[in-house]
Amino acid sequence: MEPALSFQLFTGEATGPRLGKVTTAHGSFDTPVFMPVGTAGTVKSLNPDQVAQTGARIVLGNTFHLLLKPGPDIVAAHGGLHGFMQWPHSILTDSGGFQVFSLSGLRKLDQDGVTFRSPLDGHLERLTPERAVEIQQALGSDIAMVLDVCPPAEAPRDEVRRAMDLSTDWAGRCLVHHRRPDQALFAIIQGGADGQLRAEHAQSLTGSPFDGFAIGGLSVGESTGDMYAAIEATTPHMPVAKPRYLMGVGTPQNLVEAVARGVDMFDCVLPTRTARNGRLYTSLGVLNISNARHAHSLEPLDAACDCYTCQHFSRAYLRHLFMARELLSYQLNSIHNLRYFQNLMAAVREAIATGGFEDFRRAFHSALQPEEE
Repeated sequence: MEPALSFQLFTGEATGPRLGKVTTAHGSFDTPVFMPVGTAGTVKSLNPDQVAQTGARIVLGNTFHLLLKPGPDIVAAHGGLHGFMQWPHSILTDSGGFQVFSLSGLRKLDQDGVTFRSPLDGHLERLTPERAVEIQQALGSDIAMVLDVCPPAEAPRDEVRRAMDLSTDWAGRCLVHHRRPDQALFAIIQGGADGQLRAEHAQSLTGSPFDGFAIGGLSVGESTGDMYAAIEATTPHMPVAKPRYLMGVGTPQNLVEAVARGVDMFDCVLPTRTARNGRLYTSLGVLNISNARHAHSLEPLDAACDCYTCQHFSRAYLRHLFMARELLSYQLNSIHNLRYFQNLMAAVREAIATGGFEDFRRAFHSALQPEEE
């Protein structure tokens, strides 16, 4: 039987930039890779063809949101999430743990799982490691995540350790309960901003036969320096021959710096969320399309960008759409931002392949100008 996931590492070791390819039941994608977020079965404002045209070959869906609405049974009736959202390429599903633990006043944690009230209608829900696996198996994603405990950035060390220990126990329960042969299962490494705990948790998980490993619990309020230090403390203890996924991160600068520290996979809502707020990424930094200086501009958003938006529309038109709150604004802005992230990852891969990553890294940072107010 073919494995649910295969990973080819072309260049790179335990630390430093790595070049690879992941293959799932729904195709392959090159790493380092950025995964657009389709939380509730859709990348907001775009249809599946538009998402694919940005270069994406894997998207993320979320167990928590799909559990609450429409429910895993409805998704399963469509043959799983691929059929439900008409996305023919790879899908990774988060376990929902991050969302549950962000509901600090609406959930209760115990050794066996977590009980929480739905933020939609207040009804009680119960999520255990076994149920998180069952839901993701019904969703039919190519990569499922274990249920973990995500402590807040300000949590004291003893609370972070308790979260680690419980996450280790839950990861083992997920592994035992996971039965779908065409679905890979990734474990999640916790430890807050404490490098010693990060290394310890990585070592405790990587002896188990997970298909890949994620770094969780970052981008939750810690400083950028602490985030980079936590990554540096973790990747040396992650298997070289399996994909490494940094969850929920982040800005273009974060992606480049995490690649430099040995990370292969990323997801974040940032490009689509900021697109809806008029913040657009360019090769020179972040542009705010609402600024009056763009009102008469015939320029594209970014002369260096090959996306549909930049090839067809001026900044003046895009500003007009945004100020008029036209729905097309969200679509065109999202196409551009997602294409920017995909182009960035392609440039990163090319730099690694040619041995010029450090030169690329310096040039990338030096080209960025301060964000427009």
